Amino acid sequence: MRYGEVAHFSHPQHRLRLEHHDTPFRCDGCREVGIGARFRCPHPGCDHDLHRQCALPLSPSPPPLRHPFYPRCAFAFLARAPGAPGSRYCNACGRDVAGYVYHCRTCGFDLHPCCAALPHALDAGGGVRLYLHPDSKAGVACHRCGHRGRSWSYRSHCRSFSLHVACVMDMLVESWHGVGRHKGVYDGGLVVPGGGGCRVPAIRGAAKSVHASRGGYASWGRKKGKVKRCCEIAGFAGQVVISAVLGDPTALIAGVIGSLIAL
Repeated sequence: MRYGEVAHFSHPQHRLRLEHHDTPFRCDGCREVGIGARFRCPHPGCDHDLHRQCALPLSPSPPPLRHPFYPRCAFAFLARAPGAPGSRYCNACGRDVAGYVYHCRTCGFDLHPCCAALPHALDAGGGVRLYLHPDSKAGVACHRCGHRGRSWSYRSHCRSFSLHVACVMDMLVESWHGVGRHKGVYDGGLVVPGGGGCRVPAIRGAAKSVHASRGGYASWGRKKGKVKRCCEIAGFAGQVVISAVLGDPTALIAGVIGSLIAL
């Protein structure tokens, strides 16, 4: 394997090159959106993109994946989910599985490649770290939807911030519904490089908080000072989580995500 390039079974005619772009794309492996780093065919007209998590493994049958949330499971990488289309969903984000998936044949659990690779800790700045938690109705209510137990979530150690992975996916679907629908030109105001522009649509509502709209955290019995602190970290924390879900949890991409957020 040449450094920065891979020969991938999904696109045997050309090698894929690791590139970094600030424009969103739809992965040709898992069919979910991404931003930042991706393996892309450099040949004009191919427009074949893969998340790094989908490009590696390089073969259709790599060794099974183990995940700490499911210690008894051995996840096999599949280019196509078993069963009828639309019958499988990711246990991390709740979204349908439409392409590449890690599937446990024993338990029937499924994970999108990017969800399977979600970091278990993220630095949200200001000394705040976010930790990935599995579905738990006893957890902290989501900063976005106000509910518990919907999907995996990222929470601060102080329990003042929590964001469902599913809620992040909802925001992306609502805002970037046309990404990758047409080769070369995207809906929602986004045009890929070479298509005449590079304007990127905002992630609408990403900076909103259901708790703020309800008048703060009074129902939780939180002090106003803690509420203020939570709101201060929520914006950047949300950016970091969004970038992780998109497959590139780097500070650079978190900054790019911040520029895309619309109230």
